[in-house]
Amino acid sequence: MNPFNVIQPSSNEIKSADKTKPLEEQIRSLISAEKVVLFMKGNSDAPQCGFSANTSGILRQLNVPFKTFNILSDPEIRQGVKEFSQWPTYPQLYVNGELVGGNDIVTEMFKSGELQTLLKA
Repeated sequence: MNPFNVIQPSSNEIKSADKTKPLEEQIRSLISAEKVVLFMKGNSDAPQCGFSANTSGILRQLNVPFKTFNILSDPEIRQGVKEFSQWPTYPQLYVNGELVGGNDIVTEMFKSGELQTLLKA
């Protein structure tokens, strides 16, 4: 209970990577933290860009359990995920350890029903 309505950290946010591991292992560990992982600016309770807000909103609308990682909190992970995925922008959605895409792709997949099918698999 939060009687003072103080902003609480998002319960689905991955706070940090294991910095004792090489960068690629850190990224793989983050991607496998949950079936659905969203690398975004901010977190699902407080997105810090419209694209991140839209993508996390779609996942919330679908009532899908997912974890987020705030790429603004870790410049090394922010750059490393871009190189790992060979995808230049954020947000980036991963399902079962595989890159689905960014906001445009997620939005199109949602509109077509393809995202719902993927998330049920």
